Parts: sequence; C-alpha cells; structure tokens
Amino acid sequence: MARESHKEKLLAEGFRLVHERGFGETSVRDIVKAAGVPQGSFTNHFASKEQFGLEVLDRYYALIQSVVDKTLRNDKLPPLKRLKAYFDIHIASIEGHGSKRGCMFGNASAEATDENEALRARVVDMLDDVTASVEYCLKAAVKAGELPAGTRTKDLAGYITSSFQGAILMSKAYRSVAPIERFKRMLLAAIVKS
Repeated sequence: MARESHKEKLLAEGFRLVHERGFGETSVRDIVKAAGVPQGSFTNHFASKEQFGLEVLDRYYALIQSVVDKTLRNDKLPPLKRLKAYFDIHIASIEGHGSKRGCMFGNASAEATDENEALRARVVDMLDDVTASVEYCLKAAVKAGELPAGTRTKDLAGYITSSFQGAILMSKAYRSVAPIERFKRMLLAAIVKS
C-alpha cells in the first residue's frame, strides 16, 4: 500500500512540475524531491522517465476528457454553446494559473525530440481524439442548423484544434488569456450564420 501512495505522490507532484516547467526541464530528482519520497521510489514505479511522462500525459488527458464530456460531447446543450463552453473552461483554467502553464499537449509538442518519440506519438493520438470531439460537435451544429449544410466539419475541427493550441501558446508567452479570447471571438463570429 505504501508503494501505491508513493506512486501517487510522484505522479501528482510530477504532473504539477511537468505542467509548470516542461518535461525536459523536470528531472527525476526534482520529482522525487517535490514528492518527498526516496529516490528509489521512482524506479520502483516507472521503468523510465519516458514511461513516467506517458502516465502524466494520460492523467492530463483524463482532465481534458472530462471537459470534452461536459462540453463538446454533451448532447443536452446546443452545439455552438458546447464549443463556447469548451473554450471558456480552458480559458478559466489557464487564467487561474496566471497564463503560465499553457496546455500540456502543446508544451510536450514543442519539446518533442527523437529521444521522446513515444511522448510525441501519445500527444498526437490525444490531439486527434480532441479534434474528433470538436468535429462531433460541429456535425451536431450542422444538423441543428447552427452551421451551414456544406460546412467541412473535419477540416474546420482540425483548424480549430491547431489554432486553439496556437492561441494557448501565445497566451503562455504573453501571460494573458487575451490571445485565446481573441481566437474564440473571431472564430465564433466567422462560423456563426448571420
């Protein structure tokens, strides 16, 4: 039982450090020290730092998935209201951390090297899944008459995901949610039927 609690401490503190500093800037020593556990606890629970990183990404994705379920895939809400809610939840979270952490997907992508190919591939899978959820919402918007019948939902979903990630990255650089707010405002103004 103690080992499981050490693993949880390592993941919780490692999650926080990786989100604040990035994967490359967070050492195993930093993680162990922040968790307040013996150095050997890390190797007892994780075969490598990369395996640890994959588990941290999975933990982050679970948080993102809960937002997706409440918004983009919530069939009880009007589709474009879902999309706006998706952005608003992210904006509130980013602003709540002083616009310093950004999105772990974008952060991991920016750090991707040949040495951590598994992390890059996992991020791609997760981004593809989020994009599919955006497309699900957009298809519902077409069906509800909120978007024109000819809307290329797959292309628009890809554009939204990549542009949103860029806005989050700019938000991190500027230490302000203004770039994300601008993205949301311009996107919704462009896609909502006049």
